[in-house]
Amino acid sequence: MRVVLVEPGSILRKTIARLIEEGGHRVDAFGDSQRVLDHVAAHEDVACVITSLEVAPICGLELCWSLRTLAGTARPLAVIAMSVNRSGRRLGEVLDSGADDFIVKPPEATELHARLRVVERALGVQRRLIHEADTDGLTRLLGRGGFTRRARACLAAHEPGDLLTALMIDIDRFKAINDRHGHDGGDRVIRAVADVLTETGTLSGRIGGEEFAVLMPGHGSGRAGEVAERIRLACAHLRVPGAYGPIPVTCSLGLAAWAEGDTLETLLARADGALYAAKAGGRDRVVSASGGPVERVS
Repeated sequence: MRVVLVEPGSILRKTIARLIEEGGHRVDAFGDSQRVLDHVAAHEDVACVITSLEVAPICGLELCWSLRTLAGTARPLAVIAMSVNRSGRRLGEVLDSGADDFIVKPPEATELHARLRVVERALGVQRRLIHEADTDGLTRLLGRGGFTRRARACLAAHEPGDLLTALMIDIDRFKAINDRHGHDGGDRVIRAVADVLTETGTLSGRIGGEEFAVLMPGHGSGRAGEVAERIRLACAHLRVPGAYGPIPVTCSLGLAAWAEGDTLETLLARADGALYAAKAGGRDRVVSASGGPVERVS
């Protein structure tokens, strides 16, 4: 587990850092609190922050609150506060400020290691809950909320000039599939298309009943068009078991490349517009938001 330690005293900081490492953890130690928030924000693998309350220039209580705000509901992050003051009033104030636990400093090795083991167990549960909340139960792709959060994180790392393309995908004539083969047949078709998307290795999510979204960092419209065509062709080759024999499947896809000034919403909206053009143009095709169908492969 990667742990951040914030302690102004150099001797105590080295001592506690050594104890954390002896417990099998990686530690990043800081003498002041100014750089901690940026460090935790930049390193998603930081799982626990142990901070003295006697820190500056950001005070310990404010740091606990800021870390809790930074983590939000989507990032498992434990915060343990340390202080020489162990009064009940002080402890209540600390916990109300966003800390998960409190330890008197200097901590004993046995107690510190035990508390970090508790943190690991609690974070494991949080990760499973977040994964389940982000995952679509039928397809095991990301659901709408999970896809949106992952896509926003991707855009946060997006630099000017970086390539990025989005796809919107819809199963053609899905209502007719449900009407003929029942909802079980329709579910099998949805899962089969989701399996095709999983094999591409892209950031994919089921965002509606029979609608999917894909985000491809590092792909311009040319490379993304090739991926989209492979998806279309793989779906067209599917033969899903149905109530009255194999169910033929086709999908329509809309493609939009990132443009300066885009947001996630505008990017997906342009891909969605291209998807509607693919539907209107006869289905079973890829259409780019920049105009016209993408060249088909056989």
